[in-house]
Amino acid sequence: MTIAEKKLWNNYLKKLKIRFLRQRPIDNFIVDFYCANLKLVIEIDGESHFSDEAKVYDTQRILILESYGLQVIRFTNEEVLKNFEGVCGYIEDYLNK
Repeated sequence: MTIAEKKLWNNYLKKLKIRFLRQRPIDNFIVDFYCANLKLVIEIDGESHFSDEAKVYDTQRILILESYGLQVIRFTNEEVLKNFEGVCGYIEDYLNK
């Protein structure tokens, strides 16, 4: 896991009452975090996701994951590291829907 993934996992997701799995295989992909009960995928994107090629790949990947009825939430490493409370608040808002 990246530093941002470790921070989100250790300081938030693993402490929730609802169970998240990390590095979970779905189809031909490995998602960063997955909650089966909510059909929710959380992805933390590093710099490798910002090239044009990576953006196209990520868009296709999201469409495939959504075709399984999954919701995908994405954050950047920078968002997690510099706005941790905001990221957790966004996830919390989603969980409370």
